[in-house]
Order: sequence, then structure tokens, then C-alpha cells
Amino acid sequence: MQTILITGCSSGYGLETARHFLAGGWNVIATMRSPRQDILPRSERLRILPLDVTSQQSIAATIEAAGPIDALVNNAGIGVVGAFEATPIPHIRHVFETNTLGVMAMTQAVIPQMRERRAGVIVNVTSSATLAAMPLAAAYTASKQAIEGFTGSLAHELGYFNVRAKLVEPGYAPTTRFAHNTSLRVEDLIPQAYADFAAPIFANFARPAMTTRETDVAEAVWAAVRDTGGRLRFPAGADAVALANAG
Repeated sequence: MQTILITGCSSGYGLETARHFLAGGWNVIATMRSPRQDILPRSERLRILPLDVTSQQSIAATIEAAGPIDALVNNAGIGVVGAFEATPIPHIRHVFETNTLGVMAMTQAVIPQMRERRAGVIVNVTSSATLAAMPLAAAYTASKQAIEGFTGSLAHELGYFNVRAKLVEPGYAPTTRFAHNTSLRVEDLIPQAYADFAAPIFANFARPAMTTRETDVAEAVWAAVRDTGGRLRFPAGADAVALANAG
């Protein structure tokens, strides 16, 4: 029976992906900053471990506790919406620590065991913001775009050892906590000078033509993990698929 480790499982994509793989018969290691035992079905195939992807000590402890894993899903992330001019650089560094460096650190931690076994898959969850330029998302897009390039290059390196690297690119999911998993309020990142520019954008957010569901992302991760071909990108959600096809 195969084992998957998923980061950021306290809500949203990570939580639904953990449920999906449990239902699919996998051993699941669901990680989160503050572990909760009540949000996933009880199962002998489930382990819930603490993990802070910005801490090397936490990563090392989690990887040691997890033991051999067949798949890593780097899902943990921080959202940020607002005018770049108003976004404090310390906060942007914080976003990159989680969305970019956290993904790289987790990936680096599991490569040795996968390389030695010459088997395994790493799935990095990015965003449809990497598929088309979107306003009020410059810092967030940059943090995710870096992982797009990173994963594409990594796929070549790890392919030599029969280890796969994949991307899952979710669209806009209003039912997730994307705008709430940050210490800054969106209102504070829209200066008065940007108010007229931002108003129609937020109006469109309120009534999107197409969206992404948590189940869309779980299904895309499932497909990416099981894919043994050369496919790199897996857009998730009707809006993400439309953007991918338009590009």
C-alpha cells in the first residue's frame, strides 16, 4: 500500500486531497501547523503530524516520523490580494518563505529517499495565476511562478532517477480560506488611489463565471500522482482549464 504526505491539510485543497486519497486506499500522512484530529475520517491508514514548512527543524522531524513515502504533495500556502505598492516587503518575504522556499525545502527533504529507491512523485500545487496575468496578485503570483519554473527544471533532474515532478494549477476557489490565511486584511492593501481600479475586480470576484472546487484539486492531484507519462501540468477547476486551453 502506497503512502502520501500532504502539507496544509487543515482546510481547503489539502483537507479534501487527504480525504480523496484515504478513500482511494492510500496511507495518508496529513500535516498541518496545528494538528486537528476531528477533521478527517478515522482510519488506521491516516496519520496526522505537525509541520511548519518554514522551519527546517520541523521539516526534519516530520520526515523522520513519516518514514518512507511514495508521494509528496506540497499544498501549504499563503494567499495575498492587494496592490503591490501597499504590500509590505516583510509580508512578501513571509509569503515566499511558505509558498516558494517551503516547497523547495520539503522537496529537498524527500528527494534522497526517492532517488535511492528510484521511485516516487512530487506534486507542487501552484495557481491559475501562473497561467494568465491577474491584477492585485503580483506578489502571490511571483511566489507561485517561481515554483512553476522550479518544478519544470526539477522534473528533468529527477527523471534520471525515475522520480516524477508534477504541477497542479487550481483556479479561483471562493469556498477556501485563501483570503483569510494571512495576517493582513485585503482592505489594508487597497490604498484610496487604487479604489476605483480595484472595485470592478472585486465585483468580478463576487460573481465569477467559473470557479474551482476543492474536489477539483483533489482529483487533479490524484491524476498527477498516478500519471507515469511526461505530463507536467494539471490545471484544476473549470476556470483553470479554460485559461490553460486559451494559452
